[in-house]
Amino acid sequence: MTDIIAFFAELDRAGWVQIAGYFASGLVFLTFCMSTLIPLRLIAIASNIAFIIYALLGDLIPILMLHGALLPLNILRTIQQFIMFRRVRAAFRDSVEVDALVPFMKLKTFKQGTVLFRKSDPAKQIFLLNKGQVLIPEIGKLLPPGTLFGEIGLFTPDHSRTASAVCHGDCEVYVIGEDDLVQLCLNDRAFGLLITKLIAGRMTENQGRMEAELAADLLDDQERVFEDKSKRRAHAAPLRKAVRRP
Repeated sequence: MTDIIAFFAELDRAGWVQIAGYFASGLVFLTFCMSTLIPLRLIAIASNIAFIIYALLGDLIPILMLHGALLPLNILRTIQQFIMFRRVRAAFRDSVEVDALVPFMKLKTFKQGTVLFRKSDPAKQIFLLNKGQVLIPEIGKLLPPGTLFGEIGLFTPDHSRTASAVCHGDCEVYVIGEDDLVQLCLNDRAFGLLITKLIAGRMTENQGRMEAELAADLLDDQERVFEDKSKRRAHAAPLRKAVRRP
């Protein structure tokens, strides 16, 4: 320990410059070992500070200018990453409303009878109904305003529509294309998580609706069977009485 203290005590300015340079270079090497972005930014900020000290000690003006410009940029990017992390965490925890998509969509008007897409068509857009009603002819369902539709086709293996959609009267519909959707998901992790939650919620709703319809069909079948048995018993009762008479 005494030897180490003596070594540093005997260092001149040139020695301290070399130590600062090695330390700063080590921090730069360490940034390449980071697998996540925020730790990488923090190490990059430390390396900028180390290189600034190195440049001041060694009168290295180009290095001082470079890392003097990189330091505030890395600080800004780190703050942005922290904000993004909070947004993603909030998007994960909070409930999702389809209205959150509106700022990213374009409003279009369609006349009555306009076919927005047909079953098996390539899926290239997501729709949010603002005014009017849209008919899904395969299941005979009218979609009310505020309904998000057409999103499932974008995520199916064959990338095609699973049903058709026809305007049941004049409609106003918000539309976002696949390319814009992909770009937003790549640029904004919170938006990508929002889309994931919307799709998961829609699939859960569809599954719940299908289960309810299946349960209703089974109940109808059971009621019909019960009615048929009751009718057969009612018809059979007079016959049994006639047979029992002497």
